Amino acid sequence: MSQAEVIVAKNQPISRPKAAEPPVSSEQPNLSKPQRKEAKWELVVRGSILPLTVLILWQIFGSLGVVSKTLLPTPYAIWQAFYDLLISGELFKHVKISIWRAAVGFLIGGSLGLAFGLLVGLFRKFEQTVDPSVQMLRTIPHLAITPLFILWFGFGEFSKVLLIAKGAFFPLYVQTFLGIRNVDSKLFDVARVLEFSKFKQITKLVLPAALPNILLGLRLSIGVAWLGLVVAELMGSSEGVGYLILDARQFSQTAIVFVGILIFAFVGKGSDSLVRILEKKLLKWRDSFNG
Repeated sequence: MSQAEVIVAKNQPISRPKAAEPPVSSEQPNLSKPQRKEAKWELVVRGSILPLTVLILWQIFGSLGVVSKTLLPTPYAIWQAFYDLLISGELFKHVKISIWRAAVGFLIGGSLGLAFGLLVGLFRKFEQTVDPSVQMLRTIPHLAITPLFILWFGFGEFSKVLLIAKGAFFPLYVQTFLGIRNVDSKLFDVARVLEFSKFKQITKLVLPAALPNILLGLRLSIGVAWLGLVVAELMGSSEGVGYLILDARQFSQTAIVFVGILIFAFVGKGSDSLVRILEKKLLKWRDSFNG
């Protein structure tokens, strides 16, 4: 190569390969306020299509007499029964006592489940001592242990709350235990390098990593607490939504039975939705598949 060619080559700007542009996401997280409202309404409409269709067909078939109103009352008859109970104040009284029982039982059982799950997950010796007995008790159905609770504690509030607590204990216990044991062991190596104390390891490392499982256990515990409430109120009660259903069944008031079932469904869904809102706030860092 001649000297002139060398000088020209030196003066040429060096061409560097362009950095790959980040892929354009199909999602648009930074939506405007009207767009967010529109998206929420779209979700509401989609979720309402199936139940509205079922209700319309149900009302039509019931009005035409295709199905007996004693066996399957129409949605309008159920609404009328709900309205009458609401106006009389009877519904509020039963719902209040049921929510109180479920809340107290859930707080007792859920708190113990969380505490025992933490201890079993963190300490191997505690797991070897406690976990076999807990797993054995977990397999006992509510209906099997109900007669024993009646013999021991009678038909009072204590036996009902204890039965609900028994159901709420196990989901939180299992999910907390699994969440702690699924924590990556390499994180503990990092914690030892940073000279974290045992308390700091639990609060800064173990609990945040196990939080998805703990919140899942919370949702499951609430659901099982409602199931325990049904069993507790059906086994012998003078008030509560379960008693309302049992009393209506004895007098063939099927519409009121449906009112009680729908109350359990809506209150259970409402409590589950509250936990899901809590999940969204506490688990913003998690990048998960949304379907």
